[in-house]
Amino acid sequence: MRLLLLLPLCALACAGPRIPYPEIDRPAPARTAEQPRPNIVLIMADDLGLEAFTSYGGESYSTPRLDRLAAGGMQFERVYSQTLCTPSRIKLMTGRGNLRNYTQFSILSPGEPTFGHLAQQAGYVTGVFGKWQLLGAEHYPEEVRGTGTHPRDAGFDEWCLWQVEALGSRYAEPSYEHNGVLLREVQGAYGPDLYCAALLDFMQRYRDRPFLAYFPMALPHSPFEKTPLSPPGRQSRQERFADMVHYVDLLVGRVEDELDALGLSENTLILFTTDNGTERGIVSRFRGEEVIGAKTRSTEAGIHVPLIASWPGRIAPGSSNADLIGFADFYATFAELLDVAPPHPENLDGISFLPALQGRPGQMREVLTIYSNPRPPGSERNPRVRLALDGRFKLYDDGRFYDYLADPMEAQPLELHALRAEAAQALPRLQAALDAMPPEPAHLRGAN
Repeated sequence: MRLLLLLPLCALACAGPRIPYPEIDRPAPARTAEQPRPNIVLIMADDLGLEAFTSYGGESYSTPRLDRLAAGGMQFERVYSQTLCTPSRIKLMTGRGNLRNYTQFSILSPGEPTFGHLAQQAGYVTGVFGKWQLLGAEHYPEEVRGTGTHPRDAGFDEWCLWQVEALGSRYAEPSYEHNGVLLREVQGAYGPDLYCAALLDFMQRYRDRPFLAYFPMALPHSPFEKTPLSPPGRQSRQERFADMVHYVDLLVGRVEDELDALGLSENTLILFTTDNGTERGIVSRFRGEEVIGAKTRSTEAGIHVPLIASWPGRIAPGSSNADLIGFADFYATFAELLDVAPPHPENLDGISFLPALQGRPGQMREVLTIYSNPRPPGSERNPRVRLALDGRFKLYDDGRFYDYLADPMEAQPLELHALRAEAAQALPRLQAALDAMPPEPAHLRGAN
């Protein structure tokens, strides 16, 4: 792959340095009725729980474009992330649970195969736009700095990202890296607009060949700042958070509209999810009750996240799915969709949900296991969790056992000596799943 200096088509850098664009020398795969080779657009909002979305029962925010996406496609009801951003992103991108490949916050270990590599192997052009935070940027301790993975080594041909090697603002006057060019404190700019513009430009330039575009948004992670559409006088965290949620929805709409304008909607799979729950202290109305943000926690508000899928003509409009899905499943789904054999499949933890998208029978799990330890060895703010859950019950490795449907805040563990029949049947199944998890590496336990 050679880099050519071209003037960008989007407005984000027209007054700044020239951005290098790659010349893709891998052959494009043929598209047939049997193998449509759809474009893939994966959008992931940052720190936004299920309670924020109207289609799921949220009552505090306006999300009309996401509502429309759900109405035209499939809404998944039982999808679970990790407790914080880095653990979720690594599991999502690699298809492996954190016990297998997690080292520390902000680091994706070098050499980890990602879904970007799968797409490149299938002949796709790949791009990532938004937030990276997987290399170990300049503000981290020296022993961490630069020890992770650069986007070009993670399977992406192009990138426009906040926090690759530099920090700076992600919102007003942002600093970001675009295909190796660092732009610092861009005056008069709003970061989310720039990252999205780069994504739209990417889709325009590669409209004639299959592409995978990964859009890990910066929004609506704190700091809670006004957006370009915030009305005057919006000062509180709660008000500005609401404005940022609205902007998430607006950016999703921009992506949809661009696909429509390019004539690509019918052959593009759009997936929308979030990396974990909402920032603590943010209060939202959800199905008639107040929900407090639970980022870093493993309660329903901390790890139960949305997943909306759209693929016109392939996914039945207005459909829903109740399969139990974890973040490792995205990698497995892309591998099946792309018809690419992943390296070392014995080390993967995901199950493809492509059959669910296509309305055909597929493998389903009864139990999902989660290990999340964002900042080893763990703390009160960022606790280490190891758990197994099914469609109703959740068991932790310390013995706490909850009916999380009846007790989503996990206020009262079930008494193990007085379990009702359904709970008594679930307990040994969940314990067996916990026992089958890989051992916890010494570096995650905090051992020397």
